[in-house]
Amino acid sequence: MNKSTGITCVFLDVGDVLLTDGWDHLARKRAAKHFKLEWSEMETRHQLTFEVFEMGRLTLEDYLNLVVFHNKRSFTQHQFRQFMFAQSKPFPEMIDLVIQLKQILGLKIVIVSNESREMNAFRSRKFGLDKLSDCFVSSSFVQMRKPDVEIFKLALDLAQVRPDNAIFIDNTPMFIQIAEGLGIRGVLHTDCKSTRAKLSHFGLNT
Repeated sequence: MNKSTGITCVFLDVGDVLLTDGWDHLARKRAAKHFKLEWSEMETRHQLTFEVFEMGRLTLEDYLNLVVFHNKRSFTQHQFRQFMFAQSKPFPEMIDLVIQLKQILGLKIVIVSNESREMNAFRSRKFGLDKLSDCFVSSSFVQMRKPDVEIFKLALDLAQVRPDNAIFIDNTPMFIQIAEGLGIRGVLHTDCKSTRAKLSHFGLNT
């Protein structure tokens, strides 16, 4: 615990915080261009399926069958999966910052993210998030997703921490507001330097 603040736990997002967003509209556009797919059709089908996909009610295979492989293709699902996974890149400074929060300040690290099960598993192993985080509260594991306030309540329960002992780092203002409504201190992430300064304001100096 940080004695001056009482903070014992950091909740944080993955996409656009620790790593690039694994499958955002820019990644999907790159995939459409690379595989010569009709972007508007692919995006429409994605929008119809992504919520249930991120909540773990569609497997990646099911999602791709609905979004991409509803027609015969000249490439395989394995090739498309490999392209999807290759879109993920780390933000090393942010990962180092979270390591410092854990190792130097002794804070519990809990990842709270909207992410499909397969993408979560790949990114966790590839970038060492499984070693960084004490607990994952992923939408595909708990079948609820931000902005549902219940996912934040569940994160508090799983971490066994009171709201006033937790801080939440995310790049989406609405999600920060929801967490703050529960009494969790919020840090709106835009870049590592400003996030470090905001954490310092809360007394979390590494």
